[in-house]
Amino acid sequence: MTIDEKIFEEPEGEGYTVYEVISDKRRADLEKFSKRIGIKFPRLELLNCALTHKSYAKEFEPRLKFNERLEFLGDAVLGLAASTYLFNHFKTFTEGDLTKIRSSVVRQSTLTRLAQEIDLGEMLLFGASEFAEGRNRPSNLEDAMEALIGAIYLQHGWEVARDYVFRQFAQEFNHAKITGVPKDYKSKLQEIIQRQPPKQLTYSELGSSGPDHMRVFSAAALIDDKIFGTGEGRSKKAAEQEAARAALKKLGAIDD
Repeated sequence: MTIDEKIFEEPEGEGYTVYEVISDKRRADLEKFSKRIGIKFPRLELLNCALTHKSYAKEFEPRLKFNERLEFLGDAVLGLAASTYLFNHFKTFTEGDLTKIRSSVVRQSTLTRLAQEIDLGEMLLFGASEFAEGRNRPSNLEDAMEALIGAIYLQHGWEVARDYVFRQFAQEFNHAKITGVPKDYKSKLQEIIQRQPPKQLTYSELGSSGPDHMRVFSAAALIDDKIFGTGEGRSKKAAEQEAARAALKKLGAIDD
């Protein structure tokens, strides 16, 4: 057993978790998916875990491994990979600017789009509570994309996971080179509303979901108490920025 295998080995005993026994059809689907993304998975159980929502485990087997832990790991790997790229290619930018650019690159809308491009939603296993709408829910697609990156890291190590992030986010990195530091959508929306008195802009928290260490917040941007945009983010401020961006898009003030 290698050092890496020892690190990720999970002891059995009271409260231990188990991998699902993969059917022949599911195994074939997983192998097709791995070919589609260009990453081999000798341990298909690991890939299957990354594509298993907690609702599936709760309904069929409480001890079943699902993707929240891999999501936690993948979020860190994604952040490090994005930071590495920006550090090496955006040499004249300050720490604060790099932080803003990284947030714009790895935001939920990007992860959701990338997940849709590889039909990730079609591979997810859900329980009945999530099955109807779960495949298209942005938060589920974002989480699964991060879990997939975590699984790639465990299966192949840092360099393969890093290069996968570089390939998948190439469009976003190139866009950031052109646009530079992302705009403050809340300030831009506020400026527009201030030019149209007596209109008033407010933000409302719609709720939150996920475990404490990976909380996702939802917010709405309201103009005269009417919702013009909604958004999600890892903080209330980030959710409000996404809501402001959606409102600006609806108003025709931005195209992205």
